[in-house]
Amino acid sequence: MNLEQVIQKMESNIWALRKSKKQLSKYWHCSEEDIVAAKRAVQKKLNCSCRGKYYKTDRPTQKPLPKVLIFDIETAPMKAYVWKRWKENISLDQTISEWFVICWSAKWLYSEEVMSDTLTSEEAILENDERIVKSLWKLFDEADVVVGHNISGFDVPKMNSRFVVYGLNPPSHYFKVDTFDVAKRNFGFSSNKLDALATSFGIPNKIETNFQLWKDCLDGDEDALYYMTEYNKKDVEIAEAVYLKLRPYIKSHPNISLLTDRNCCCNCGSEDLELVENKYYCTSVSKFPIYRCKHCGTLVRGRKNVAERPRVVPLAK
Repeated sequence: MNLEQVIQKMESNIWALRKSKKQLSKYWHCSEEDIVAAKRAVQKKLNCSCRGKYYKTDRPTQKPLPKVLIFDIETAPMKAYVWKRWKENISLDQTISEWFVICWSAKWLYSEEVMSDTLTSEEAILENDERIVKSLWKLFDEADVVVGHNISGFDVPKMNSRFVVYGLNPPSHYFKVDTFDVAKRNFGFSSNKLDALATSFGIPNKIETNFQLWKDCLDGDEDALYYMTEYNKKDVEIAEAVYLKLRPYIKSHPNISLLTDRNCCCNCGSEDLELVENKYYCTSVSKFPIYRCKHCGTLVRGRKNVAERPRVVPLAK
């Protein structure tokens, strides 16, 4: 892979800007010198820095973007008495203990810091997750957009359950972006699991685990709790990389331009938009110009109708 190819690959995988030259050299089979040169070229082209809680440009007029939180949780399994392994209905009196949160990890979009909170050994044995549930609630309350993989079907409902159990009010309003739903609706991958998508995109995979790890965490093993946290943090990094890869295809993405009150890309907030020549977004009676974001590749349309007044219109349905 030559330098030009490395630059092209890095432009389509912005997450790589935060990875070390040694890691990328190994993943992409190129020299470390080409990695360094490609990073400089891409950062100069994007006129950006990937440090901090927000995506920042060197232009002082650009306002901060909404706070986008990528998060993931790890939960303990329920304990119950059962008679068989398959298709068993577990009644309440068969239940020994309910599930609870073992740990959570989160990061602000483009930030290098991955935050986390994990049960102590004593909390794990007592199955008391109140402390870490409250710490994640604070991040939810601060976020404008929450991103994750299968968060609509698992993580957010699970956390809402713990919030209400501990008497917490609903967090301030936030938008959700579920990369599992995005992959399922817009693509035809053989598998929509996070690790499978990461493999398809050339993103480093998850840390290996087995069920013994969960059992050791329930016993309050400190090494197991630490390893679970590292596993959870890695998932968040992968989720961010997959989100950035899928973002141009998310038509239902929260409108960043509306949240920031400025003319920018609806999905990433960049003001670097390029007119797509001879292409228009058309309704029954209107025609709008189309722009492509040069940062993330999303297609957006202008607000001004450029169509001449039509002589005929479709029949009402």
